[in-house]
Amino acid sequence: MKSASLNEIKKELQLLPDSKLLELCITLAKYKKENKELLDYLLFESHNKTQFVEDVKTEIAEQINSLKSQPSLYFVKKGLRKTLRLVSKYSKYISDKQLSAELYIHFCKQLKNSGITFRKSQMIVNLYEQQLKKIYTLIDTLHEDLQHDYLKEVTALEIKV
Repeated sequence: MKSASLNEIKKELQLLPDSKLLELCITLAKYKKENKELLDYLLFESHNKTQFVEDVKTEIAEQINSLKSQPSLYFVKKGLRKTLRLVSKYSKYISDKQLSAELYIHFCKQLKNSGITFRKSQMIVNLYEQQLKKIYTLIDTLHEDLQHDYLKEVTALEIKV
């Protein structure tokens, strides 16, 4: 079954009455957890993105701090991947390159300063370096003044071999 294009869906939604739109939104929220989370963000938190980013940073810090007690780097890696999925999801919700860069920079800072001996695991080192590449890509899209500020932070995060 072929789905309609976004433009066709937009035109059809404009023709629907408010009650039908409300019903469709509720159905979407029931169908998938991510849709419900996105709707929650759009309704309650999108008006104050900076506070939302601060809350996400706190959540990142808590999750990475909880990984310190893990005896095995295998479980640390799994926890870091889980945290990165959250960062990616919230980054999509925000849809702001600067704030997304801040989230990824915060993740890398937290990991580097956590005391976790992640340099012993090449997989975690690769994961860390992928995030640095992602940050550089995000920074390239920003204004020159912001690029300069963020580049200072990111170069301090690079791993010295």
